[in-house]
Amino acid sequence: MQRWRGYDAAPGGWGRSVVTIGVFDGVHRGHQATIGHAVTRARELGVQSVVLTFDPHPAEVVRPGSHPAVLTESARKAELIEELGVDVLCVVPFTPEFSRLPAEAFVHDVLVENLHATRVVVGNNFRFGHRAAGDVALLERLGATFGFSVEGGPLVAEEGTVFSSTYIRSCVDAGDVGAAAAALGRPHRVEGVVVRGDQRGRELGFPTANLLCHRYAAIPADGVYAARLVRRGRREPLLAAVSVGTNPTFSGRERRVEAYALDFDGDLYGERLALDFVAHLRGQIRYDSIEPLIAQMHQDVERTRKALG
Repeated sequence: MQRWRGYDAAPGGWGRSVVTIGVFDGVHRGHQATIGHAVTRARELGVQSVVLTFDPHPAEVVRPGSHPAVLTESARKAELIEELGVDVLCVVPFTPEFSRLPAEAFVHDVLVENLHATRVVVGNNFRFGHRAAGDVALLERLGATFGFSVEGGPLVAEEGTVFSSTYIRSCVDAGDVGAAAAALGRPHRVEGVVVRGDQRGRELGFPTANLLCHRYAAIPADGVYAARLVRRGRREPLLAAVSVGTNPTFSGRERRVEAYALDFDGDLYGERLALDFVAHLRGQIRYDSIEPLIAQMHQDVERTRKALG
């Protein structure tokens, strides 16, 4: 998959393409259906498939301070999109100037002049241009003028629930990682670099990896979870019992993500790890002494083994 920074990175002699457009945070089942449809159409037409996305999140530029929790960091999003068979991932820097581009200019400058779109595949709720003034109907009218067709696909839903990034963020925020996984088509992942913590876990017999995560990362609600711990360059993940919260037994104030890797004896400091959250085991509990906490941690380990099979 080719990766472009900006739509003007299209090489000279670039031919026609099928383009799909969106933030695609999470690359959830709805996104997968839209992108997969674009890839299929491109192959049928014998042209390139292009995913057009944006960085940073448009909300942060249009309404500073309103950046939503991020379900997939940029590198992870690119990996997931590549797995869908896309030919080109075009990441457009979303600047204040770009946000003021009228809908008609967006179509002309981006889709026609640079990407040479022959077909555009979007969801039925797609909006574009300054103040989100453009919709699928306008895109179709402009397509008739500039020579491309438009396919607006229905939203993907299950049992009346429409899969969207907003819905998945609400699931993660509530600690319902099972529902989040159902909408994503895979477990929700949190990534971070292992840094030194208070090292209380080691003293208790449960040394944990303390993850420093992205400032906007979508972290599940406080509690204990069963997760798979993925290390770079290692094929097999480790089983992990993960604590999210402030360590109430020790009157902690800083919210942390700490993973105890089962059946592992080694040093993870400085490594960048990924945690795939599979099941919520329990909420955070404050204990009056260490002994019941240790007993609970043993139970958490056993429940993690059962949850992860």
